[in-house]
Amino acid sequence: MSVRAPALEATAELYRRFAEHEARGRSPLYEALAQAIARDDDVLGFLLTLPKNKRQPNLLLAAVRRVCGTPADAGDFRRRLLANRDAVRTLMLRRSTQTNEPARCAVLLPALAALPQPLALIEVGASAGLCLLPDHYGYDYGRVRIGLPSAIAPVFPCRAGPSTPLPDGLPRIVWRAGLDLAPLSVADAQDRDWLETLVWPGQVARLARLRQAITVAEAVQPRVVAGDLRHDLATLAAEAPAGATLVIFHTAVLGYVVSPRERQDFATLARQLADCWIANEVPAVFPDIARRAGPLRSGFVLSVDGRPVAWTDPHGASIDWIA
Repeated sequence: MSVRAPALEATAELYRRFAEHEARGRSPLYEALAQAIARDDDVLGFLLTLPKNKRQPNLLLAAVRRVCGTPADAGDFRRRLLANRDAVRTLMLRRSTQTNEPARCAVLLPALAALPQPLALIEVGASAGLCLLPDHYGYDYGRVRIGLPSAIAPVFPCRAGPSTPLPDGLPRIVWRAGLDLAPLSVADAQDRDWLETLVWPGQVARLARLRQAITVAEAVQPRVVAGDLRHDLATLAAEAPAGATLVIFHTAVLGYVVSPRERQDFATLARQLADCWIANEVPAVFPDIARRAGPLRSGFVLSVDGRPVAWTDPHGASIDWIA
């Protein structure tokens, strides 16, 4: 049995983890593709021609679907990728994994509604700004429905654990802005297509709700400015109006900041600039917060000002409050 080069094996492990911990139970096709990629030295070799931050499973799988269409199985995926590798590489270098999942608003809502109103929101890593609109959506928590959305607005289903403090209504938001390295625009057809491609195969209801949220964003036009969270956050925060509770929040973003020191520096800055800092990230992003969240679980840790308050589904499908 040959021994793989360390970089090849590290990339294979990245895809094994994605198959086991992210795709399993959510997308049978993506689970099978990721498992096959982890065993395929040719596909892994293709990934090694890309910068390390461009080897992510979501980015590769979405790029192949965008360039070549959705494959039927692992063999079909391999054929499509290797026959179109230059076009796939070009798209992967140009795009990023900017999964703007508006259903994550369902797990942010209990924390936002508990704050002194009205609110001013800054989302870091905002993509197209769909998560800046929690007051424009409806929510179905099973025992409670919140919001009176218009005919075009989505209603996000979210299983809420019994101790989750569900609000009586929507937060009052008087100002909102997003920050992103490369903002997407819902007015741009190619950006909309990319957002839709980032939804996994077979998730028909999720795709329909995304399209509804895009329609809402086209009407509201949330502002998202180009900038780096490490350098441009203070300038944007200075624009927030007086008299509103300034909330800086992010979800599934800090994992792309590789350095733990830079993540901690950002957390310190966010707490200095805002009245409240809300993070919704995988446990590894802030290990000290995760350690205080109880036994390790899959999913994200939702924290408020560095205090863990809930375990959440990465796509907003559930929230379990930490007693």
